[in-house]
Amino acid sequence: QVQLEESGGGSVQPGGSLKLSCVASGSTFSINAMGWYRQDPGKQRVLVATISRDGVANYADSAKGRFTVSRDNAKNAVYLQMSSLKPEDTAAYFCLAEGPYCSGVGCYPWYWGQGTQVTVSS
Repeated sequence: QVQLEESGGGSVQPGGSLKLSCVASGSTFSINAMGWYRQDPGKQRVLVATISRDGVANYADSAKGRFTVSRDNAKNAVYLQMSSLKPEDTAAYFCLAEGPYCSGVGCYPWYWGQGTQVTVSS
């Protein structure tokens, strides 16, 4: 019911910056929190940052102080501004949108984008 289209990935040198964008379409009225996860091949997908509809952000420790998540509800979009990038930030980054069925832990189902590759190397 929700489709996510990501953009902004690419290759950058250590210390550089990138901004990822994700635009949702479909049943966007049902979206609660949005965010970003990342995954290396053969490894678990891990949280980078999430943001509620009211703009309350949550970050993984690895992202704090370097990454900023934001959203524009009018555009059904979520963004991830990444600065001071490190080689260990290299991964496929996936956009997440949470659906309308909520518990104390979160809201479901989870809708995923197809991923955009970020590569940090010299």
